[in-house]
Order: sequence, then structure tokens, then C-alpha cells
Amino acid sequence: MTENCWRPSASVEALHRRGALLADIRRFFAERDVLEVEVPVLSRRATSDPHIDSITALCNGDTAYLATSPEFGLKRLLAAGIGDCYYLGKAFREGEAGGRHNPEFTMLEWYRCGWDDRRLMTEVGELLSRVLNTARVQSLSYRELFLRELQLDPHTASEQQLHDCAAREVELSFVPANRDECLDLLMSHRLEPAMGEGITLLYDFPASQAALAKVLPDDSGTPVARRFEAYVGGLELANGYWELTDADEQLRRFQADHRYRGIHKLHVYPFEERLVAALEAGMPECAGVALGIDRLLMLVGGYTSIDEVIAFPIERA
Repeated sequence: MTENCWRPSASVEALHRRGALLADIRRFFAERDVLEVEVPVLSRRATSDPHIDSITALCNGDTAYLATSPEFGLKRLLAAGIGDCYYLGKAFREGEAGGRHNPEFTMLEWYRCGWDDRRLMTEVGELLSRVLNTARVQSLSYRELFLRELQLDPHTASEQQLHDCAAREVELSFVPANRDECLDLLMSHRLEPAMGEGITLLYDFPASQAALAKVLPDDSGTPVARRFEAYVGGLELANGYWELTDADEQLRRFQADHRYRGIHKLHVYPFEERLVAALEAGMPECAGVALGIDRLLMLVGGYTSIDEVIAFPIERA
């Protein structure tokens, strides 16, 4: 161990900025009468998302999991009648490491009852504009971004067309397995860097990428996932949904995630059947969004590494 291993990796200035940012976020929601709530960060259930892994813990002799997000707890509160609410606190994900990732991180997640994704997307833009002190906000659909940059419609292009485009636009080290892998490669390697400065709100994702969002037809009749993502300078900050409220469809998606995990030899976690029960009881129509606070703080202070905004990242924790 080195002599200075006890010291925080973030500067005192960065930690003061963190405190100011958290206070400003809480003021933002207090002004809008959105209630701050707490939900467990240790649970006997875990994420089913094939692209996220939970951190396992031992609790009273049984297996438990650190929450990858507060989503399930917040939705159970919504079904119980809590109303508009938000969580600002810790979340945990296995395998998260790098300049923009740490296994333990700070997440803001909030829900607006009676809202759809478009209305919530506007509020996300308002929060980011306030925190980052910028009025540069653009909203465009997933289709519009692909057409603008690649002259390709991501919803109607064939899988071969997407493979050809990915091979042309991205230096591939492997062959994408399906159309979603092609789309993700093009988004991360080609389109995110082309978004430019300012805030970009991207909406109407492919139906195959719905996660826990509703799937509805767009103006052209194409089924799309009613979800959005917020970027600043090409850095993804937030992911929001017009939330799924159909219990049967929720169960089907959990089961589909489990099948995918089994087929691809990924760990299969116990899914949150209590969320299905909450939807059966009647969760209100709502929109919700999760936003990464550490990444936001990196932008606020002009930092290049997440270690500069966390007092004790995993290497020092």
C-alpha cells in the first residue's frame, strides 16, 4: 500500500461541488413538490437486465443483492399511492470500471404520475439546463439522428444493411450478432460523437430496445419504444421511459430476460415478482427517468475521470 492511499481521489473543491450539486437538485424538486423517498439498496431480488449484473451480498445467511437502481422499490411505492417522487442515492453494478464507471455510484431517479415520456423529457432538459447553465437543447428522434448522420432508417433497414453500415462506419473487432448490436455499435462509435455540444434529447427507440417502456406506433405507424436518453456533448447521462404498467407484459419481459441469460450462459438472478404484483394492484400511468450524478458532476466541473468526483472509488474504498 502506498503512503497516500488513505487520501480521497477527488479534490476538496470537487467534493464541495458535489455537495452544491446535490443541494441544487433537491431544490429543483422541492420547487415542483416532488417528494424525496428512500428505498432499499439491499434486496433479495436482482435485476433481470441481460446487460447489467448485480453485486451479490450475504444477509442473515441468505443471498441478497445490492440494487442496480432504485426502480423496483420506487414503482412499488407508486402503486401504493406515493405520488410524484424521487430517489437520490447509491446504486451498485458488478463489472463497472473505467474512466466513467465505478461499481458504486450515485443515481437520481424520479417519476411523474400522469406524464408521458415527452413531458418528462422536457423536465430533464430543464434540470440539465439549470445545472449546466446552458440553453443549448436539441430534441430529435432515434430515426432522425440515423437519417441525418448515416442516411439510414434504423427501424426499417434490413439486418444486412445494418451490418454493412456498421462495417463501413466502425472499425469492427467482431461480427455483430444481430441488428441491435449493430445499432448499439453505430450509436456509441459513430452517432454519440456527432451529437455536438449542448444537450441532446433522443427519443422513440427501436421496439426491440424497449426494456420497461411502452411500445406504441409513431406517426408513421412504426412500433417504437416510448423511451428517451439524454446526452451532453455525446456523453449519456439519463435514460427515461413512459413506464410499462401491464403486469402480464412485465412478467413476459422478465421471463424473456431470463431466457436470454440462460441461452448466453449469464447468471440468472431471482427477478422482482413483487413488481408484477404491484402492477396487478394498479400502478398509475407515469413516466420515469434515471440520471447518473457522477457523470453530471464531471460535466459541471470539467473533469475527465470519475475518480476526480468520487471521494473513494473502489480502488480506495
